[in-house]
Amino acid sequence: MRGVDMKVIRWRLVLVLVLVSVASWGQGKRKIIIDQDAAGPAGTDQNSMLLLIQSPQTAVLGITVVTGDQWLTEETAHTLRMLELIGRTDIPVMRGAEYPLVRRKAETELWEERYGKVAWLGAWTPRFYHAPGELGAMPEGKPTHQASAEDAAHFLVRTVHQFPGEVTIYAAGPLTNLALAISLDPEFPRLAKELVFMGASLSPQTDDPEFANAPRHEFNLWFDPEASHIVLRAPWKKIVCTPVDISVKTRMSKELLAKIGAGDTPSAKYVSTYTEVRGQFNYLWDELASAAWLDPSLITKKTIRYMDVSLDRGAGYGDTLTWAEAERPKVEVQPVEVQDDLDLERFYKLFVDLLKAPTPQPQ
Repeated sequence: MRGVDMKVIRWRLVLVLVLVSVASWGQGKRKIIIDQDAAGPAGTDQNSMLLLIQSPQTAVLGITVVTGDQWLTEETAHTLRMLELIGRTDIPVMRGAEYPLVRRKAETELWEERYGKVAWLGAWTPRFYHAPGELGAMPEGKPTHQASAEDAAHFLVRTVHQFPGEVTIYAAGPLTNLALAISLDPEFPRLAKELVFMGASLSPQTDDPEFANAPRHEFNLWFDPEASHIVLRAPWKKIVCTPVDISVKTRMSKELLAKIGAGDTPSAKYVSTYTEVRGQFNYLWDELASAAWLDPSLITKKTIRYMDVSLDRGAGYGDTLTWAEAERPKVEVQPVEVQDDLDLERFYKLFVDLLKAPTPQPQ
């Protein structure tokens, strides 16, 4: 009888330990939702997500996908496949908005006839264009598992209610999914811990014609100006911005890619195999936003600006608007922490080290 009792006690102890382990998953880790126009394979969109997944201090609660650099369907497929290749299919992927709230391709083409060509139109760029439902090339192979049945906006709202004040929203594409979440629940921004986004352009010091000719034009805010307007005016506890101005100080070089390729981890192999180095303007846009969130000390200079986008349908439609405290308009705008400068070598080191590290497994 006493032996039987000891077995029961042991099994109860095991059960308690299992329940404690499940209940404590993610505790002590920084919770984050990745909202991304997840073009692929590799490149700035996928590689930035990899940095966040590779960090042992981070709990990625989910990835919400939005049309931007590519169409939603192919972005979702590239994301699912990337997660398969690194062994992290436990991270749910949610499909989001396929189109901006208002802007459309045909209207944008008419706008270009009047005001001039735009260097990057994302999924609408003529030399890459195909129908939205088509998958496009998948050199890494097609995924075998599926996206979640839940849509992006509902997942965003549900998750911040589940973990109030704990979840960082990382946005590195057009802000359509976040605007839809705010429309579903105006409390969504207040319930999040913070918004961290890659976007906006103020006065970048570069000879890149995309920004030298239009210094206030930046794709992520421009592609869906109405969504950007909604999100930037929402009552977030904190907003952090990685703008073009600091992004153009970074480069994905062949030398940097070779350092990553020297690793034998799944993430290093993925990045070194599928990342293309295209000329001198091959910036680490989203990777910098990810890395700076993981290690804020990488940023050596920052300023506070109040930010919005132009909704006037003229030449400046979608351009970044910013003000200092003394000049800000009376209408409600939010303070944004804008990153101005960085420790470049430390950023490159963190970038390489994380991608060459073993992939953290779900706990």
